[in-house]
Amino acid sequence: MNIKHKIDDLRMGRLSRRDFNKSLSALGISMVMTPMLGKSASADAADQATYFTWGGYDVPEMFGSYIEQHGETPNFATFGGSEEALTKIRAGYVVDVAHPCNQAIPRWVATGLFQTVDTSKLSNWEDVVPELYNLEGNMADGSPYMVPFDWGQTSITYRTDLVDLEGQEESWGLLWDEQHKGRMGMIASAGDSWWCAAIYAGVDFTTMASDESFKKVAEALRQQRPLIRTYTDDMTTLEQALASGELVAAMTWNSSPVVLKGEGVPVKFANPKEGALTWVCGAMIHKDAPHIDRAHDVIDAMLSVDTGKWLIGENGYGHSNAKSFAQFTDDELTALGLSSTPSDILSAGKFQIPQTQEFETAMNQEFENIKAGF
Repeated sequence: MNIKHKIDDLRMGRLSRRDFNKSLSALGISMVMTPMLGKSASADAADQATYFTWGGYDVPEMFGSYIEQHGETPNFATFGGSEEALTKIRAGYVVDVAHPCNQAIPRWVATGLFQTVDTSKLSNWEDVVPELYNLEGNMADGSPYMVPFDWGQTSITYRTDLVDLEGQEESWGLLWDEQHKGRMGMIASAGDSWWCAAIYAGVDFTTMASDESFKKVAEALRQQRPLIRTYTDDMTTLEQALASGELVAAMTWNSSPVVLKGEGVPVKFANPKEGALTWVCGAMIHKDAPHIDRAHDVIDAMLSVDTGKWLIGENGYGHSNAKSFAQFTDDELTALGLSSTPSDILSAGKFQIPQTQEFETAMNQEFENIKAGF
């Protein structure tokens, strides 16, 4: 069972609280262990650090050592996209720890609203894969602004019984295939879809901000628009549509094929000949974090091997702690589209390059126009 998706289903009204509790009970988990669903009832919630993250990461499985130290999980606040999160923080929302991704680092740092992380306070820091924190704009005097946590790929999950590639290599072109019109899904965020369309259109990421590249990606997405049935950032919605056969292919993250295969749905996570979109996300500390020591405890818990085992096994994402991969066989990692050597995966994909705020704003506005049919 993927707890992340059960929580999503509860919040979206697709699962009753009674059925949710039954699902947790099947794993020996009680509501006492999931205080994020009733945090206001906690007498000392004000003493806990606040973690601002993507929906689905607000679960106790990520914070075992924090719970041991402080008696319960951190406080949770969620967002649907990193631009939404940054906008809220720039407007004055103060948290202890936030969870952006690599392409956003320079823009988040440029706001002056974040401080570097004191790695001497992280017991797991020595086991973090260096390739994941030596990123553009991330290091200052040997200290990271963003401590990497999860990494993976955005690609296509497709029904192997409903899609016939006719002997051809897997390609992003599948999501532009006229024969599957009305039966394909896309992630609603430009942070994924714009970049994947750039890969399909043959745009070099180093030229992303040029007028020519911008127009080329927009044109590809407009050509695709009549073919798409669903735009959504909710992976559960895409997975359910793939499971029912409503969709035959959809852009997803690593977690979706793991969930669907676990339910017996015949799917594959494509390895496009053009390359998959590769990303790494992590934790940043607000410059005015009210609970600075507990902020570091939040991050250290995220880096633990136990958290890595959960992240890899339940979600199919890579973890930043190299020791986490020793919890799985090579065959198990291969089945998840991962490797015990993260550089094998990272070097094979297309790694996003940070862009200016002006580009991000223009990209998001144009993608919203395209989705609306303009």
